Formats: sequence, C-alpha cells, structure tokens
Amino acid sequence: MKFELSTSDGQQASCQYCLDECEIDDTYGNHKRGYWIDYKVGEFIVSGSEPTTQVRFSMKQIDCTHSKGGLCVDSVFIIPSDLRERKRKCILK
Repeated sequence: MKFELSTSDGQQASCQYCLDECEIDDTYGNHKRGYWIDYKVGEFIVSGSEPTTQVRFSMKQIDCTHSKGGLCVDSVFIIPSDLRERKRKCILK
C-alpha cells in the first residue's frame, strides 16, 4: 500500500508498506485480526490556527498481481508528536 499525506500549505509525505507483513496468531499460520496496526506516514508542522491547515490523506494499492480481501480501515489518527512520545514512554495520563 502507498500512504500519502499533504497539507494545504504544501507539505507532503509518503511511504509504502506491505500489509501482508503482520503477526501470526497461532501455530496454523493464521494472521491476527481485530487489533490496531500503526503505520507512520510522515510528519507535518502547523505553526498556528490561522489560516486553517487542511490535511489530505490517501491509501492506495500499488501491487495488482494478486487480489486482497478483508481489509478494513476503521480510522486514521493524526497524533501530535509530543503526545506520541509521551505514550511511548508510558507517561500519558
């Protein structure tokens, strides 16, 4: 998959991930289901609230050699970098 984000002030980021690379749940080789997977797409800076910064996010399949099924995107989170660091260090209150 190719993930892209861009902002109304011209900032852009993109990355590619293979969604087949996920944890195996059991000895039969079944993949885990129903848990969150974090993919970092990029970072952007918002210097103030005026003018409003618009963010565009997209997710596109880039490998058409086989069919994919069962992909469910529940939500996309835009997380401030300082909050992500506090969560990683387990000091989030």
